[in-house]
Amino acid sequence: MSRYQHLITDENRKWWTLGAMCLSLFMIMLDNTVVNVALPSIQRELDTSISGLEWIVNGYTLSFAVLLAVGGRLGDIFGRRKMFVTGVAIFTISSTTAGLAPDSTSLVISRVLQGFGAALMMPGTLSIITDAFPPSERGKAIGTWAGVSALALAIGPVLGGFLVEQVSWRAIFYINVPVGILAILAALFVVRESRDTTAGRKVDVLGVSVLTIGLTALVLVLIEGNTWGWDSNAIIGLLAGSVVMLALFVFVEQRVKAPIIEFALFNSRNYIGSVIVAFIISFAMLGVFFFLALYMQNILGYSALEAGVRFLPTTLVIMVISPLSGRLSDRIGPRWPIVTGMSLIAISLYLFSTIENGTTFSQILPGFMILGAGIGLTMSPMSTAAMNAVPTTKAGVASGVLSMFRMIGGTFGVATLGALFQSEATSRLDGTLSGAGLTPAERSEFAHQLTGGAPQIDGVPAAQAAKLTAAGQDAFIYGLSQAMILSVSVAVFGVLIAFLLLRGHGESLDEADQPAVGPEAAGSEDAAPEAAAPKQPAPVA
Repeated sequence: MSRYQHLITDENRKWWTLGAMCLSLFMIMLDNTVVNVALPSIQRELDTSISGLEWIVNGYTLSFAVLLAVGGRLGDIFGRRKMFVTGVAIFTISSTTAGLAPDSTSLVISRVLQGFGAALMMPGTLSIITDAFPPSERGKAIGTWAGVSALALAIGPVLGGFLVEQVSWRAIFYINVPVGILAILAALFVVRESRDTTAGRKVDVLGVSVLTIGLTALVLVLIEGNTWGWDSNAIIGLLAGSVVMLALFVFVEQRVKAPIIEFALFNSRNYIGSVIVAFIISFAMLGVFFFLALYMQNILGYSALEAGVRFLPTTLVIMVISPLSGRLSDRIGPRWPIVTGMSLIAISLYLFSTIENGTTFSQILPGFMILGAGIGLTMSPMSTAAMNAVPTTKAGVASGVLSMFRMIGGTFGVATLGALFQSEATSRLDGTLSGAGLTPAERSEFAHQLTGGAPQIDGVPAAQAAKLTAAGQDAFIYGLSQAMILSVSVAVFGVLIAFLLLRGHGESLDEADQPAVGPEAAGSEDAAPEAAAPKQPAPVA
């Protein structure tokens, strides 16, 4: 590699660094989108229910979410490049095992390991970029970062659909292997090591454990509540345990020397507003992608590739708008781009809630395009607002917390909307099939197959089978519309949060908006002697 070292200078190293980080982000986002279009194929081959599909998605997002702040902190302590490269290696290996998975349980385990690797990678991409670029250029850099993410979103469904049809759903995981190897080489070649010199060298193992137990229990409640019974002892016990664990997590984090979440960061209105918006936008976005991928293949009858192509209006609009919104945020501040973007997301979700029997893709196409515009206007200003609200030395933990809330939002989006979908669709199906002459066991099996949109019961006459198919599709669409209505409400709440908490360009920051240095810098014996760097000013056009 030294042969090409002369191509990298002090002036252009930051752009090489941006390219290396974007490559790894591309791999993470590609994995998200290719899995969505492969869900029906995975469901058929591994014979799993909608709960099983939710775990395939949430096994990844939950481990990703819980460990993101840890990944950011480990990067701050031991070196951001070192943790980034480690994460890429874990992600690449677990992608290989996911492709080899013989059953849904093995696939979920591999997805959990993928999430662990991604948790080490993701904070590094944003904190390394923040370290490499001055505040005045961060909006442009993060806008490009977000644009590459959108490019992966655009390519992912099409590439995933092609691989599912022409090779196998397993190929969507194998594609990560060459990309991961290239990302490791790029990072070793162009990225300079950086760390938080004020950070101690302790990792909050207790906090991580408590948070993992609390979130896992809550997600388990949402996914399995319909199956186990919302009033069952198991569900009530898990819910109570989750509340206790999450409360204990807050208690622990305020008392340990090196917390994974520095609550002092939330003294900044811009930071806490960005974190809440990150949760909400991922709640809506991942839930929509999960169900619309199933809807287009199982109800509209598209192949995996045809469904992937129909996600392009959303992802291409994101790709175009994200870099522009980053520059716009530099000029006018983050509030109005985010308020506008969240409003557009709410409108698109409302359009999806109007889906009914007989709806065609051309009728929901405007919803896809409006969704892309809303996401594109929101994501880059949200990230820029969060990172400019904290000192540069806290970039790792701040980006980890921001990304953690994004992934938690996606996890709860899929789980919550899935719970509502199952409840409403099953209720609708029970009412439709009450006089169909099916036994309770047959109705239960019919509902279990509902992810397919047109579940089947063997051994029934053709005329009755046609009625059952129509009933299954009707129940699926009804459950989908109810889930989208909930998403609309969540998105409207995001509009209010953005308007009330985020500051416009040029507004002065009061004392409460100055993030305090974490306890490890203030008094830990392991802390470096120098004080934290002063807060960076917001970028000026």
